[in-house]
Amino acid sequence: MTQEMALIRQSMRTPRAAALAGIIFALLMITSHLLVWFSIPSNPLGPAAAVVNHSKIISVALSFQSFAGIAFLWFIGVVRDRVGELEDRFFATIFLGSGLLYVAMVFATGAIAGGILTVLGKGLEGLIASGTYALGREQIQSMHVYAAKMAGVFMISTSTISLQARIVPRWLVFLGYALAAIHLLIIGSIEWIPLAFPVWVLLFSLYVLLANLVEAA
Repeated sequence: MTQEMALIRQSMRTPRAAALAGIIFALLMITSHLLVWFSIPSNPLGPAAAVVNHSKIISVALSFQSFAGIAFLWFIGVVRDRVGELEDRFFATIFLGSGLLYVAMVFATGAIAGGILTVLGKGLEGLIASGTYALGREQIQSMHVYAAKMAGVFMISTSTISLQARIVPRWLVFLGYALAAIHLLIIGSIEWIPLAFPVWVLLFSLYVLLANLVEAA
């Protein structure tokens, strides 16, 4: 196999890998969010017994969340490889930094939630009486807000890079800008916002995958 043929095959595999990683991330993260929403009361001061009763479902959701983070890291890597020499250093730095911070926030949130779940399984009274349960819930909510803001920055940088490199159509770029503005400005007042980012990544990934299949046909 000549070097040119190897490069051609690599250029075809890269967007597919990015698309598959993005799709896996989106599906796992959406499923995780939905499982948590249906299992945990929205009020931090609400009955903690509901959390204990759905502990297995929540554990599955946290497991999905961890694998989603891994898939997202893969998505970041292959998107950067796809852009290649067209990558702008300024936006690439923001793209990489916001993506890594988003994953860190997701993992930290999962770690706190897992710790609370473990302690709740050993007894409710002391944890609730001390206010630790409510504090932990508020910490999780706050970290979700910061993660959403990092997701907004990631969408801005990814959309800008994609616009420059012409990876995706303009409507998907402008959708990313719009959702990023919502993430940055009004994240705390709209309940469905955490789903917007994985849905955008899903659309982005599906377009890249379909476009690559059309090119390969």
